Amino acid sequence: MRKGLWFVPGIAIAVTVAGSTLAQRPRTMTQDKAATTTNVPPPPPAPQTVKAKYEGGVFGYNKKMEGTLNFDEANRRLVFKDDKQKEILFVPYNAITGAYGDTHAVRPSAATIASNIPYVGFPAGFIKTKVRYLAVQYDDPDSKVSGVTSFRLENKDLLDSVLNTLAGKAGLNRRGNVFVKKKE
Repeated sequence: MRKGLWFVPGIAIAVTVAGSTLAQRPRTMTQDKAATTTNVPPPPPAPQTVKAKYEGGVFGYNKKMEGTLNFDEANRRLVFKDDKQKEILFVPYNAITGAYGDTHAVRPSAATIASNIPYVGFPAGFIKTKVRYLAVQYDDPDSKVSGVTSFRLENKDLLDSVLNTLAGKAGLNRRGNVFVKKKE
């Protein structure tokens, strides 16, 4: 009687494998469109001048600087000015090929120092702050220079409004959480 039941575990394994392979199928495009068509109101437009910190990425400007980001409508460009309102660098709107907001959790230097104190500093190691960045990808046809630059902004609301304003001025289209320019 035992010799006749040897095929039962084999059938059970075959049914399990067949069921799991049938359950795995590619997603259809209608599912993707339904997930992205949520009606989220756009953030308010960004102010003309925004306090920011340049983090690097533009050829020839590798030093971090405090200053302001300005939307220059007359010349159709994004301008970064230092604390003395001297124009440091700019990116033309037509050169911007992509933009997105980025967030990093970093430990402040005071928490790092405090975490090295024996017995007392252990809880300080868990302190983290969120830092918001506006990342801009550009490809300048005039100078044949391309790259990615980033600007540190104060909070999430400001980042969202600057990102949406910049995307509108540069003619970028939303693709999930990023904005890109379609190739012609």
